[in-house]
Amino acid sequence: MNIQIFGVNKCAETRKAQRFFKERGIRFQFVDLAEKGLSKGELRSVAAKTQLEPLLDRASPRFAAKGLTHAWLDAPKIEGLLLDDPLLFRTPIVRNGKDATVGYCPEVWKTWQS
Repeated sequence: MNIQIFGVNKCAETRKAQRFFKERGIRFQFVDLAEKGLSKGELRSVAAKTQLEPLLDRASPRFAAKGLTHAWLDAPKIEGLLLDDPLLFRTPIVRNGKDATVGYCPEVWKTWQS
C-alpha cells in the first residue's frame, strides 16, 4: 500500500485517519494542506474516484468567509477554488494508488488491506 493522507493537523477527522493507519502498522505520507495543496494531476486523480463536489467543504467557515455560500459553482470553478486555496478541501483525503476517499472512511480503508 502507498497511503497518502491530505489534511490539516487541527482537523479531528484527519487525526482519526492517521490513527487508523498507525494502529495497523501501515506507513503513510501526511501532506498538510496548510502548507501544500494537491497538484492539478493529484486533484483530478482523486476526483476521478470521489467526484469533485464532495471535495469542497461547503460547511467550512473559510467557504463562507470567501462569500461562496450562495455562489453557483460548476466543476471548473470548484477545481479552480481548490487549486487556489487548499484549505477549502473537505478532509481527510486518503489516497492509495488510484483509490481515494474523502472524509473518515475506515470501512473502505479496511478493504485496501486485502
